Amino acid sequence: MKRIGRLEKKYVREVLNSEFRSSKSAYMVSRSEKFFSSYIGTNFAIGFVNGTATLHTALESLGVKAGDEVIVPPLTMAATCLSVLQANATPVFADVDIETWQISPESVKRKITPKTRAIISVALYGGSPDYYELRRAAGNIPLIEDNAEAVGTTYDGQKIGGFGEFSSYSFQSSKHLTSGEGGMLCTNSMELADTARKIQSLGYKGVSSTQGKISKSEIQNPNYQRHEVLGWNYRMPEIAAALVLAQTHRANELVNRRTKIADLFFNEVNKCDWLKPQSIYPNSTHSYWAFPVLLGRDDFSWEIFVEKFKFFGGKGIYAAWLLNYSEPLFTNRNLLNREEFISQENQKEYKKGLCPNAEFLQPRILAFRTNEWNKKSAHSQIKALAKTIKYFGN
Repeated sequence: MKRIGRLEKKYVREVLNSEFRSSKSAYMVSRSEKFFSSYIGTNFAIGFVNGTATLHTALESLGVKAGDEVIVPPLTMAATCLSVLQANATPVFADVDIETWQISPESVKRKITPKTRAIISVALYGGSPDYYELRRAAGNIPLIEDNAEAVGTTYDGQKIGGFGEFSSYSFQSSKHLTSGEGGMLCTNSMELADTARKIQSLGYKGVSSTQGKISKSEIQNPNYQRHEVLGWNYRMPEIAAALVLAQTHRANELVNRRTKIADLFFNEVNKCDWLKPQSIYPNSTHSYWAFPVLLGRDDFSWEIFVEKFKFFGGKGIYAAWLLNYSEPLFTNRNLLNREEFISQENQKEYKKGLCPNAEFLQPRILAFRTNEWNKKSAHSQIKALAKTIKYFGN
């Protein structure tokens, strides 16, 4: 199958044929937002330049400010906690569940303080967090779902995306749906959508939850007061929106492709007892941005396993990101002066021992690629895994 097909090219041509005239501007963005929100099952969706801007905007829309704390998991791509720093707030790291690797509701509950203003969950690798338990732990504290890796994942029979006050999606090149770069912020609240749209669009007062553009009659008035609040230029480009629209139409096909590749890996991994797939909660599904397993052997390293996998024809394996608080920007306090907003007590916590489960899991995670669009190429990766397992012994 083609990852980028005729429909994507058709919609991109529509944008190019408009020659980016202002009268046509934001037309494709509006179409992609409406269709994406219907696919996820939320009332509103707002297109963004990327999936980090979405998280930053969600936090600003919820009123998160300097001195506030936001609970995040450390086992994920750092954009999740970077968005907290962008909002001048303090990331507080909750540990993950040892079986599902998702943020632990029990750990979240222990991390809540009077300064906690939001919680960001991450649907890691395409699995689902335990949203009911998270909501119980959170109480009245707003929840933001970082679903960058989890288009199509379900929890309790419905697509994730509507369990929090906001949900965030990424269309970066490795994701289920891609426009090269891009993001979408979803919510069921008109009030939050209105606020998010203004922050996303330079604080323009003429935009709203469903209105992404100021009318020509307004903007051509010399007395028009454009900027109602402080905002950023985080708007999704029209060409990116064209790709998002097409990919959302093809979402089931694209997600199903990844789950089929994951099934092939699953069948092979089940033949040995030292590669353990990431678990999922009984009432959830996995959309497999990647196929992640835990390396359960101590007689050879992650690096040696990957070296052999490549030797046998494998393309390579995603490593788990360094835990966020182990990254140099935290260890060296290189936070562009935002360290002044973080208490000394919190800064002292950013060290080994903070999240034991995540620290155990991180160096042992092997995440196999599921973005294989050619059957022959996909099967060659399975063969490489079979040979690797045989080499080390079943």
